[in-house]
Amino acid sequence: MLLAHGPVRTQIVSYTSGQETVRGYLALPPDSGRRPAIIVVHGDQGLTDWTKEQAQKLAARGYVVLAVDLYRGEVARDAEDAHELSRGVPDDRALRDLEAAFAYLAARPDVRGTKIGAIGWNMGGWYALQLAIHQPHLAACVVNDSALPTDAADIARIRAPVVGNFAADDRGIPAAALHAFESAVRAAGGSADLKAYPGAASGFDDPTDRDRFRPDAAADAWNRTLAFFAETLAP
Repeated sequence: MLLAHGPVRTQIVSYTSGQETVRGYLALPPDSGRRPAIIVVHGDQGLTDWTKEQAQKLAARGYVVLAVDLYRGEVARDAEDAHELSRGVPDDRALRDLEAAFAYLAARPDVRGTKIGAIGWNMGGWYALQLAIHQPHLAACVVNDSALPTDAADIARIRAPVVGNFAADDRGIPAAALHAFESAVRAAGGSADLKAYPGAASGFDDPTDRDRFRPDAAADAWNRTLAFFAETLAP
C-alpha cells in the first residue's frame, strides 16, 4: 500500500448497532477513490488519543479507518477504571458493535467491501478475533497482546488470516498459548503468524507508557502489521 499524499481527514460518525445509534472515529486518506478499510478496536483504556493516532497512521497508508468506541464515550482515568470499564462491556453488545462497524464500512462508496480488516490491542485484540470468528467476510485480523480463543469450533470458523504481536514477558499469555492457537488455526486450514518479543511486557508498543515502551519491538510489530495489511487488503 502506497503512502497517501496530503493530510488525513478525521471526523466522528454515527451508525446503527441493533436498536442503538453508536459513534466512531473515522480517519480518511487524502486521496479519493475506493479503498480497503480497517476496523480499529481500542484496548482497556478506551478510545484514547493514542488509539486515534493509530487510526490516523493507517489512513495515511491509504486505508479508510473506523475506530470503534465500545465504551460509549468513556475513557479510563487509570488502570482500576480501565478494569471496571472493560468488565462492564457485554460481549454480545461488543460483537454487535463490531458487526455494525463492518456493515457501515462495507456500505460506504469509498470502501472496497471485500477488503475490510481489523486490528485491536489487548481487550480489542480479543474482540477483533471474535469478529473474525463471526464475520466470514473479514479479510484480515491483527491482534496485539490479546487473549486467544481456545475453543476448536470457534477457531475453525476463522477465515481471515491472522497476525499477532505479543509481549514475551506477559505471563497471562504464555508461549504455549500462542503455539496452540497457531496450530489450531493451521489445522483448520487457516493462516496465523504470532510473534512474541523477548523482554517486552504488555503495552510495549505504546510510547505513552514510559516504563514498558520498547521502541525496537514496537517498530517491528508495526512494520509486520503494515506488511500484512498491504498483502491481505491490496487489490
